[in-house]
Amino acid sequence: MPLNTSRSNLVLIGMPGSGKSTVGVLLAKQLGLGFIDTDLLIQEEAGRTLQDIVDGDGYQH
Repeated sequence: MPLNTSRSNLVLIGMPGSGKSTVGVLLAKQLGLGFIDTDLLIQEEAGRTLQDIVDGDGYQH
């Protein structure tokens, strides 16, 4: 059964290392959707890795 993707988003949440990015890329390709990895967006904006952000500023930052 095909999904109506004209105005839909899929959001994958889970623990670090659980495969969200891997599954997200494959799922987006299968459904003909774009893929955005928010971890990469955050790192690009901050100019440092997520681990550096957590270590320096705390998890809530």
